Amino acid sequence: MSKILEDYMKIVGQTPIDQLLQLAKPLAQIKIVHVNSTKMGGGVAEILTKMIPLTHNLGIANCSWEIIQGTEEFFNCTKDFHNALQGNKIMPSKAHLETFLSINAENALRLRPILEDADIVFIHDPQPLPLIEHFPDRKGKWIWRCHIDASEPYPPVWSFLKPYIEKYDATIFSLAEFSHPLVNPMFVILPSIDPLSEKNIDLTDSEIKEKIEFFGVDPHRPIFLQVSRFDRFKDPLGVIKSYQLVKKYNPSVQLILAGSGATDDPEGDIVLNEVMMASQDDPSIHVLLLPADAARTINALQRAADIIIQKSTKEGFGLTVTEGLWKEKPVIGGNVGGIRKQIINWHSGFLVNTPEGAAYRMRYLLQNKDKMQEMGRIGKEYVRENFLITRHLREYLTLIYSLYFQKSGRIELYTEVRPNFGFWQRESSRD
Repeated sequence: MSKILEDYMKIVGQTPIDQLLQLAKPLAQIKIVHVNSTKMGGGVAEILTKMIPLTHNLGIANCSWEIIQGTEEFFNCTKDFHNALQGNKIMPSKAHLETFLSINAENALRLRPILEDADIVFIHDPQPLPLIEHFPDRKGKWIWRCHIDASEPYPPVWSFLKPYIEKYDATIFSLAEFSHPLVNPMFVILPSIDPLSEKNIDLTDSEIKEKIEFFGVDPHRPIFLQVSRFDRFKDPLGVIKSYQLVKKYNPSVQLILAGSGATDDPEGDIVLNEVMMASQDDPSIHVLLLPADAARTINALQRAADIIIQKSTKEGFGLTVTEGLWKEKPVIGGNVGGIRKQIINWHSGFLVNTPEGAAYRMRYLLQNKDKMQEMGRIGKEYVRENFLITRHLREYLTLIYSLYFQKSGRIELYTEVRPNFGFWQRESSRD
């Protein structure tokens, strides 16, 4: 067993690692390719950054990650798709749609040597969706992985995208309620975080203090933190309003809004400017535009915060919630999407619908420190059981196994008989 697998085993236990090795063994010789639109920025890139090396450590050496290339016009179009899939009534122009299709055709030509003979291809989100159209003689199984809430898409956009989606051998959504009727098999696989990444490893108190003081944040005053891209659906202006309501009663509070840009999100600069305008008169609001490689800095900010906020109005899953829970922080999140699957209301945090509701819960937590600590403990264990990358990869490998070997029904994974908390038992997991 490699050192990296031993490190994961210290966190999740031996059984999950044994299961990964069992699943990977018959897949050792296959070729797996992931395709998305950016190497940096957003949860998809973060997941793949760690999942590819972990897959290699399980003995599946031929697993790679490719990026499609596009113009500003292309990414403006795919941003419209993203918003429309989440319900906004927006349809890209005919010129943008033509650009979307032509850019995918160019990428298909460039990626043909890599994709045509792959056994399994994961296409992530709408940006590279039409690639499949250019591989009529493809060897393997192609899977469309949607990280967006597509439960109520704008009908004209869905009508445009659906014919491409239904060419895939399978689709994956983050939650069952995020899906929309399709003819191909649909699967639900929750996203995850990597506990061994720079964003989630333990840090010393001195490093945490040094990093937050660099940004002018006072470690002795209460800190509210939201980490996210500067996106309207993340509602940073609503977070500022919540903070301002709390500040009327507790002038010592501070707010950090931290995020980085993403190459496939052209709207980010507009939202960032709105946030800067809304916060410019308050020195206790810290708006941080961080570089894409600032994972350790984000880790320190999350560990320094008293309360983590993710007041999204729409959300695919919300891995910043997962990260906050892993760091034993109470999390206040929008009552939407995957946030509802992570926050156990009143136990690991609070679900809210308005800035006023968020402010009320922020005030409550500041006045009940024991409750904050209790929520933190519960949240971390909930993440350990449900939202770590080892579980995520196990479910990917289970799906790959079933598609590649054309298996259906239940797959059972067994570990060796061994002592566990003083008892001898045989453990199994079903996917």
